[in-house]
Amino acid sequence: QVQLVESGGGLVQPGGSLRLSCAASGFIFRIYAMGWYRQAPGKERELVARISSRGSTNYADPVKGRFTISRENAKNTVYLQMNSLKPDDTAVYYCNVAIALQDYWGQGTQVTVSS
Repeated sequence: QVQLVESGGGLVQPGGSLRLSCAASGFIFRIYAMGWYRQAPGKERELVARISSRGSTNYADPVKGRFTISRENAKNTVYLQMNSLKPDDTAVYYCNVAIALQDYWGQGTQVTVSS
């Protein structure tokens, strides 16, 4: 079965950095695009970044230039490097894969940006 397990969240001061990881299993990781989403309290879940099977990336406007998504197919893992963090980045971050029109999600990891 498909499993996505996020890690790396925590409390960080504004301007700080965090690196999120998502370990995937149960599917052929290298052939699927992967995404990071986030959901802040009282808001809808939104796309943060996406990486294709070939490594092409796209980012939501609020994170362009600050966040970097990458993947390591040998480890079935996708990463989200987050720099210059802002309080508005506070949210639960989720890893996502879509397989045969079915979305799969991890349990999420909390990121809190506060002084």
